[in-house]
Amino acid sequence: MLSDVLLVSAPGKVILHGEHAVVHGKVALAVALNLRTFLQLQPHSSGKVSLNLPNIGIKRAWDVARLQLLDMSFLEQGDPTSPILEKLEKLKEVADFPEDCTDHERLAVLAFLYLYLCICRKQRWRAEDLELINKWAFQGEKVIHGNPSGVDNAVSTWGGALRYQQGKISSLKRPPALKILLINTKVPRSTKALVLNVRNRLLKFPKIVAPLLTSINAISLECERVLEEMATAVPAPEHYLALECYRRHGHKSPASGRPNGNRLSLLLQELIDMNQHHLNALGVGHTSLDQLCQVTMAHGLHSKLTGAGGGGCGITLLRPDLTGPEVEAVKQALTGCGFDCWETSIGAPGVSVHTAASLDAPVWQALDGLCAGQWASSS
Repeated sequence: MLSDVLLVSAPGKVILHGEHAVVHGKVALAVALNLRTFLQLQPHSSGKVSLNLPNIGIKRAWDVARLQLLDMSFLEQGDPTSPILEKLEKLKEVADFPEDCTDHERLAVLAFLYLYLCICRKQRWRAEDLELINKWAFQGEKVIHGNPSGVDNAVSTWGGALRYQQGKISSLKRPPALKILLINTKVPRSTKALVLNVRNRLLKFPKIVAPLLTSINAISLECERVLEEMATAVPAPEHYLALECYRRHGHKSPASGRPNGNRLSLLLQELIDMNQHHLNALGVGHTSLDQLCQVTMAHGLHSKLTGAGGGGCGITLLRPDLTGPEVEAVKQALTGCGFDCWETSIGAPGVSVHTAASLDAPVWQALDGLCAGQWASSS
């Protein structure tokens, strides 16, 4: 089965532009965050493979000797990226569920067993393995959200940046690794209720709200164009201003003949500002998000909500010319408001296998600080 420690991770994800408009057929841009969830599979001498997911109250164990005796040929039958009913029924026999096992417990256990038996033993992942991970992650999303778009699982599997519209997902080529702050306002909200409110506002004021959604779509498309242009070179300070401003400075740099960097930087920042104003007009803003934007604007930075709004999280674009003390000052101002704040970057790699040498010291410290029983392990 597993002869050595296996460390895997998957990135977080934020919507850069297109919240709520995507529900109405418009474009959304989603990016992977370099804030990662890690899983450690570690050999033990107990003779068991165990799964412990404390956040959802799942703890199971199986005898490795029994797993080794099983006929696993059924795993090779049919399309490996779309588990058929026969596979699921045989996995249920292996899982040996108790009678009081809930649906979400069954899904988590079946996903673990299938991925453990099919992928973790390989140590190297092919494209079809990643597609398998993506399919199972989507099944998990269905348990949580009911009718998910598929964006979350796709971004966490493949990483980078994705364009989503009406069920079609495509990757952006070589997205630049822009630095951001991710801020949690800690204000709870209901995504379902916010989506319904936008729909009701569209029905009530179609001639007002429909153009707003069209404008948000244009913002997403312009941001996509700017990101692709930035990907041709290492992002410079002047590029960052571009994720925030719409097309006003169309002149060329006389020195290089390339689009002026200041124009690109202004675009990124102004696009963020405009999108936030549009989202407020849709009714998905919140006083906590207004405060977030005001605090960062006082430091010369630009922010917007990400996701459903109504509280929740926001993002702030960090220019590369900012010094460490300047970034820390912004973070302190935000935490002083009662928010949680993380400094990270977008365009991160997707699900990955790590060697011990490839992990930073803080990650190892976090892993070492956790109880050994929290990890899935085998002998």
